[in-house]
Amino acid sequence: MAAVIYEDSRPDNYLQRLANSAIGRQYKRTALEQLDIQTGDTVVDLGCGPGADLEAFAAAAGPGGRVIGFDSDAAALATVSRQTAGLPHVELRHGDIHTLDLDTDSADRAHTDRVLQHVAEPDTVLREVARVLRPGGTAVFAEPDWHTLIIDHPDIGISRAYTRFVTDVVVRNGHIGRRLPALAAARGFDVRDVLPITAVFRDVQAADQVLGLQRVSNRAVDTGHLTPDDATRWLDHLSTEPFFASVTLFIVVAVRDSAS
Repeated sequence: MAAVIYEDSRPDNYLQRLANSAIGRQYKRTALEQLDIQTGDTVVDLGCGPGADLEAFAAAAGPGGRVIGFDSDAAALATVSRQTAGLPHVELRHGDIHTLDLDTDSADRAHTDRVLQHVAEPDTVLREVARVLRPGGTAVFAEPDWHTLIIDHPDIGISRAYTRFVTDVVVRNGHIGRRLPALAAARGFDVRDVLPITAVFRDVQAADQVLGLQRVSNRAVDTGHLTPDDATRWLDHLSTEPFFASVTLFIVVAVRDSAS
């Protein structure tokens, strides 16, 4: 096999590239179906990032609907603003999704995509979603559980150390996928479904573009979670032998209880 050149830094288009991948298109299609947006709905996309979902939400809600994208990254919102200039019913707001600048009972649908894994207080965000949704409104949360990450290697201890580094250091809420149903129920949601979407990688370069194998390994070495020798042997094997890795994302479908 030809030598593989791993990415040593996260590209600016990382989020959009993942959204455009086969697995990205699959789970985004499922999330959109589960949202079941109706004509005239108000849809809130929390942590909208590069705006990968806003156009689809706007098409589903129609001209009489309203789509509001929240994000804390002003630069990302500026880019999205140019992309959605022809969609007058799409609004962008810069702010913290822990404290949404929205009226109580003002939205019909709410959505997160790989956002709760990074926030300081997922429970607080869920509380805000429950507040702004109208009774009977639907929230769809698409979040990974990084404890499901497996990467095949003869020395399973190195792969386990890599996964522990991801779950304990790289991702703030590495186990949010499994915690979401209980967290949502505690905030008064009726959890209607939990749908697992497993990404399977058999090409190391495709996996590296999503998982950042080398750049995360470098960080693990810098912090003492992997030895330089282990990291080198691990990456060399992944790039020269048949490759397999997988990770599971969970789509949680939750409806605001009319009594909450």
